[in-house]
Amino acid sequence: MFRDLLKPYRGLPKEVYIIFIARIVNALGCFVMPLLTLILTEKVGLSKEAAGLYISVAGFLYMPASMLGGKLADSFGRKNLIVICSFLGAILYIVCGLLGPSLIMVYVLMFAGAFMAMADPANVSLLADLTTPENRNGAYSLIYMGWNIGFAVGPVLGGMLFKDHLAWVFIGDAATALLALGLVVVFVKDTLHRTREEIGDEGRRWERREEGSIFSVLLKRPVLLYFALIIFGYNFTYAQWAFLLPMQSVRNFGAAGAQYFGLVAAFNGLIVMVFTPVVTRVTERIKNMRRIVWSGFFYAVGFGLLGVVNSLALTFLCAFIFTIGEIVLSISATPFLVNHTPASHRGRMNALIPTIMGLGYTLGPLGMGQMLRYVTMQTGWLLAGGLTLVCAFLMYGLEKYDERCQKKGYSGKAAQADRG
Repeated sequence: MFRDLLKPYRGLPKEVYIIFIARIVNALGCFVMPLLTLILTEKVGLSKEAAGLYISVAGFLYMPASMLGGKLADSFGRKNLIVICSFLGAILYIVCGLLGPSLIMVYVLMFAGAFMAMADPANVSLLADLTTPENRNGAYSLIYMGWNIGFAVGPVLGGMLFKDHLAWVFIGDAATALLALGLVVVFVKDTLHRTREEIGDEGRRWERREEGSIFSVLLKRPVLLYFALIIFGYNFTYAQWAFLLPMQSVRNFGAAGAQYFGLVAAFNGLIVMVFTPVVTRVTERIKNMRRIVWSGFFYAVGFGLLGVVNSLALTFLCAFIFTIGEIVLSISATPFLVNHTPASHRGRMNALIPTIMGLGYTLGPLGMGQMLRYVTMQTGWLLAGGLTLVCAFLMYGLEKYDERCQKKGYSGKAAQADRG
C-alpha cells in the first residue's frame, strides 16, 4: 500500500528531488510572513487599520514584481533569476533584523517581498521545464507536500522567537532561504535552453514555442483566461478560511475561540501532509480539469456547512472536507496551466495567470467584509459555498470547451489568426 502511494513520485528527474528538499528547508524557516500582522502591530506599533493597509500595499506590489519576474525568467534564465532575486530578498530580511522595529524596516520588508515575488514565476517554470505531462502531476504534488512539511514546523519556531528574539525571526528566515538556495545553485542547472527544443509529441502541441507577446498567446488560448477567472472564485471562498472562520470561532467558543482556530489550522496542515500522496495516487488517472471540478464540490460542502454547524467536532469535519478540496486543487491547477502554455512563455504565463487567480485571496476578505454588513456569518458561509458550487459547474463547462479545442488543435480565435 505504501509503495503504491509513492508511485507518482518515483522516476522523477533528480533535480525535482533537490527542489523538494530545498522547499522543505525554506519552509522550515518561514517565520516572517505568518507573523507579519503581529510584527506590524505588536512590534512596530501600527494600528490594525494601518497594518492592513501596509499588507495590502505589499500584496499589490506582488503583481508588477511577478510580471517582471515572468518576463525575465523567459529571457534571462530561470536559475539566474531565482538566485539573484532570492539572494537579494534574503539579504533584505537580514537588514530588517539588524534595523529593528520601525517604519524603515517595514519598507525594507516590502522590497524583500517584491524580490521573492519576482522569483516565483521562475520557480514554477523551472519545474515545468524539467517535467512532462506524464510526470508533472507527481512533481508538483511532491513540491506542494514538501512546502507543507516544512511549514508545519516553521511558524511554530517563529512564534517561539517572536517575543524576545525578533531579529532572529528575520535572520533565521534568511538563513534557511540561503541554505535552500545553495542546494539549487549546486545541484540544479538552468533550463532555459530546454524551451528552445522542438516538441514533436502531438499530445504536447500546446507547449510548442510561439512568437509574440503574452497577450497574443492568450488570444490563442482563451481557456487559460477563463480558467483563471473561475479559480478566482475558488480562491475567494478559500480566503474565508483565514478571515471568516477565526471570527466565527470566537463567536461560537468565546475566549477559547482563538485556541480552537489554531487547532483547526494545525489539523489542516496535518491533513495536507498525510493525504497529499493518497489524493495524488487515487486521482492520477483523472484529468486535471475534472479533478478541479471535484475540488469545487469539496469546497462547496466543506465551506458551506460551516454556515449551519456550531460544534467543534463538526468544524473539524468541515475542515477535513475542504482540505481535501485544497489538495486536489493545489496538485491540479499548475500542471493544467503548464500543459497549455508554450515553453517560450512559461515565465510570463506563470506570472499573469496566478496573479489573476490570486486576486481571489486578496479580495476575498474585503468582499466578505462588505457582505457582512448586510448578512450574518452563517449566510456568508452559505454564499461562499454557493459561489464555489457555481464555479465547479463553470469548470465542468470549461472542461468540455477545452476538449473541443483539443480536438481542433487550436481555438476559434487561433484558427482565425492562422487563416489571416
